[in-house]
Amino acid sequence: MSSNIQIERICEYCNNPFIARTTKTRYCSHKCNSKHYKERMKVVKIVASNKETKEKVIFPLEALKTKEFLTVSEVATLLSCSRRSVYNFINNGNIDVVNLGQRLIRIKRSSLDEMFSKK
Repeated sequence: MSSNIQIERICEYCNNPFIARTTKTRYCSHKCNSKHYKERMKVVKIVASNKETKEKVIFPLEALKTKEFLTVSEVATLLSCSRRSVYNFINNGNIDVVNLGQRLIRIKRSSLDEMFSKK
């Protein structure tokens, strides 16, 4: 379907004026169309990645606030420190723990609250 119309437009990618032959033409060339598409897809992927990252960071913190017994890794996440620091707190006696077996340490939330109320 061809037409004889000529519409003056401005390319949405490079902002150069051009003559469009249809009313739906948005770009001056296929090259500009491809570049703009890639740019849009890049932005969509970045937004999706940032959203996924925020969900991963926020979700564990919300789940940890409701748990009564925590693992060493969860306490490290909650306190924003390393696991080694949590083990140092345990060895110094700052945090009371329950040892359920080899490599099964659980920390009661109330002992964390006591650690902060002591000082």
